[in-house]
Amino acid sequence: MKKKDIILVIYILVVIALFIVPQSRDHIEILTRNHPYMMGFIKTSILATSGELLASRILTKNYFSKKGIVLRFVIWGFLGMGFVLMFHVYDQGVISALKNNLLPSMSEGLFIYNVYQAFLISFIMNITFAPAFMLLHRITDTYIDLSEGKLKRLISIKIHDVSQAINWNNYLTFVVIKTIPFFWIPAHTITFLLPSEYRVLMAGFLSIALGLILSIAKSKENLVKN
Repeated sequence: MKKKDIILVIYILVVIALFIVPQSRDHIEILTRNHPYMMGFIKTSILATSGELLASRILTKNYFSKKGIVLRFVIWGFLGMGFVLMFHVYDQGVISALKNNLLPSMSEGLFIYNVYQAFLISFIMNITFAPAFMLLHRITDTYIDLSEGKLKRLISIKIHDVSQAINWNNYLTFVVIKTIPFFWIPAHTITFLLPSEYRVLMAGFLSIALGLILSIAKSKENLVKN
């Protein structure tokens, strides 16, 4: 194990400790309630970028093989702010739809009802919001790739060039068809089963998985092109 790998392991253990130790966990929960967008930016940018670095290490044996890591960090932060809003919209929207008989319902109070409700939230969110979100990420990621991480060059990149560079077959067959039903719907079902204060922890670590999965998908796309 190399020095950088040891640093990554220590970093992950520190993050886990922050959410386990009551004092630090309480502070994180208070900050999340009072400043949801700021915390969404911070958590997602840090953890999802960590997922991308981990994917880079696995695929190329180099944590920083991808250029424009600062730009990717910032983009993940803004996407994290979107997560904050969408999680709330879908959570409350599905609950309201159930109460107003707009979705098939069952007797409340049973554990199976909680599972069913969490599944509905996850299912509806992932078949509507997730494809658009992951496409947005693919577009921003491709912009950064084409500009080689340089802000001045990024401005000159045209959307036509980005569209031509995206492997649409990979996006549809892997990112949408495989990751949504087999990973994201089950993972977010568990997330929405947890008390709201623990969803912060789950969502944070899913951000690592998100960065890892999308980076691997992009790498598969590049292998096909080469």
